[in-house]
Formats: sequence, structure tokens, C-alpha cells
Amino acid sequence: MLLLNPEYPPIGGGAGNASCHLAQALTALGHEVTVLTVRYGTLPRQEEQVGVRVVRIPALRRRPDRSGALEQSAFVLSGWVQTVRLVRHWCPDVILAFFGAPSGIIAWALPPGLRVPYVVALRGGDVPGFRPYDFATYHRLIGPVLRRVWRRAAAVVANSQGLRDLARRFDPTVPIRVIPNGVDPQRFAPPEKRTWAPPRLLFVGRLVYQKGLDVLLEALAGVPETLPWHLTLVGDGPYRPTLEALAAQRGLKERLTFAGWHPPERIPAFYREANLFVFPSRDEGMPNAVLEAMASGLPVLATRIAGNEELVAPEVGVLVPRDDPTALREALLRLLSDASLRQRLGVAACQRVMEHFTWEATAQQYLDLFREVR
Repeated sequence: MLLLNPEYPPIGGGAGNASCHLAQALTALGHEVTVLTVRYGTLPRQEEQVGVRVVRIPALRRRPDRSGALEQSAFVLSGWVQTVRLVRHWCPDVILAFFGAPSGIIAWALPPGLRVPYVVALRGGDVPGFRPYDFATYHRLIGPVLRRVWRRAAAVVANSQGLRDLARRFDPTVPIRVIPNGVDPQRFAPPEKRTWAPPRLLFVGRLVYQKGLDVLLEALAGVPETLPWHLTLVGDGPYRPTLEALAAQRGLKERLTFAGWHPPERIPAFYREANLFVFPSRDEGMPNAVLEAMASGLPVLATRIAGNEELVAPEVGVLVPRDDPTALREALLRLLSDASLRQRLGVAACQRVMEHFTWEATAQQYLDLFREVR
């Protein structure tokens, strides 16, 4: 099978990591997988990673953590050329396109004689209505193309019930299946011994408005100074200067660490060192970071949005309304002041992920789908 995604480790974010874990899980189940992705820096044009063949093509990528419209358009053009070559000489049974655009456009635009059944894996930003504060104009422009991509696809998959509902509002004629993300329990696991006091908060993700970190800082500013805590933010993005200014304005500078962007292999250590994961996002599909935190034995304080609602049950964490600093502050006070509660929630979080959300289970659901559409 051929997997298309402009993001693939060590570049990109959650969707890149998800496609990597899925490709490796499919390979472990005995299937041949080639990934077509973007070349960046000194990364090799082609290599094998854990049995997965990774082919990287030029697409004007300028940063490891994010890309823009020009880079996405370049991936469509160069990706289409390379996909035509691969289909002619390798003949994959199915194409899995991570994101309806740009990857889905490549699969949809293949010449009639070279068309391969393709499955579109929706991730969030490629669904009209998602993050309207960022993508409203983009979705109005790309919407007509997305409908064509979805309707010709052999199947369309969302990674959460909430994302499926949003996609159905955009095009109710397309049936959409839900296959959740998974997590690698070997990579993300609790440390042998974790100290639960003082509170060490962690956020992992892009520093963008979507993630609601401004609301988190406002909530933390209202926590009594006598209550100890420290927050580490792992990730980078255009919103970082705003957050740094807000932290200084609210007197939180000494309590925060902006750790910056780190490659995937360094992320598990941050989870092991923390004892509370915070994820105040405004919109998500199904956040890998929450799954990774739970697998690492962390309690989760998150917003009640798509994806989070399906992961963070009452026995593993606390959900609050998005954009509500008062509710977030109240939940923080409860969790920061009770180390035994954090410990109980963290143990249950790890158990829940191991029972319901592994990449092997996710890969098997995709395989069942591929057999249906071939």
C-alpha cells in the first residue's frame, strides 16, 4: 500500500507521527508499505525505517514543525508526478491519503488508466468548519475540490466521532467511518517511579491559537502563589511570542519553560518527567498528545471537544469547556492540590489506553477497510 502525507517524522506534528506508527504497524502485520512524503534539509531521498520504505520528494519545505500554502501546493505537484511513477512501476493495491488536501488531491487526480482505490484519512484541518478562525477562507476556496476528492474515494475515515459529525455537515452524502488513533505502548510508558509532588505540568503540541494556551495562562495566573507548580511547553509555532509576552504580563515567566520543538524520539522523556498533562485546545480531531500522555501514566486536564471527549473518561482526567479560564482554573486548583488524585487518574489513564487504543488495533481496522475497497 502507498501512504501519502506531507508530514512524516522527523518533520511535522501529530498527523506525521500517526502515519508513521500506522505504517509500521501495517508492516508488522506482514504488509508492504511505501510512504511518500516531503524532503527537508539533509534527510535522505529514500530509506527504510522499521520495514517501511520512505520516499521523500522536494516540496519547498522550510521548517520542520509546520508548512504553508505554497509548500502544500508544491507537494501536490511533485507528489502527483512521483505517485504516477510509483503506480506504474509498483502497482499498490490501495492508497491511503492522510488529509483530503493535499494528499487526497494527488490520489484523486491520477490519470484514468492509473487510478488506484484510495482512502482519505481526515485529520481535522482538512475538514471545512474545523478551526474557522484559521481556515475559513481556505475551506471556502478548497471546498469544491474536497467534495470531489471525498466522493471519488473508496472510503473516507475520520479519527473521532466529533470530526465525523463535522465532516457530515460539510457533505452528508459521503459515508464516513471512524477509526481512532493509537499509541505505541513500548515508546510511551510510565517511568518505573514517578514523584507526584510538586505538580509538574506538561503541554506537547504546536504553539498556535488553536491550542488554547492563552486560556491556560490566564487560568494559571489566578492560582494562589502559595501553590507550587511548573509548566513545560514542548513545541514551537507562530503564537510563541504572544504566549511569552502574556506569561511575563501575568507574572508567570519564572514558572514556565518554553522547551521549543523536539524530534519525536525526545518526546517520551518529557512525559516521564511530568505528573499532569494539560491540553486546553479549541479544536482537535483525535489528539495524539493526549493518547501519549495517558499511555505515559499521566492524568489529563483538557477541554471538552471532539477527540478529547472520547479519550478522557471521568476516571482518567477532567474535562472543562473550551475558552473558559474560570472553569480551567477551578479544575487546576483541584488537581494541583491533590497529588493522590493525580496518581489515581494517571494509573487509570494508562490502563484505558492499553485496553482500547493501540496502533496494532488501529492498523487492523484499516486492513479490514482496505480489504473491503479493493
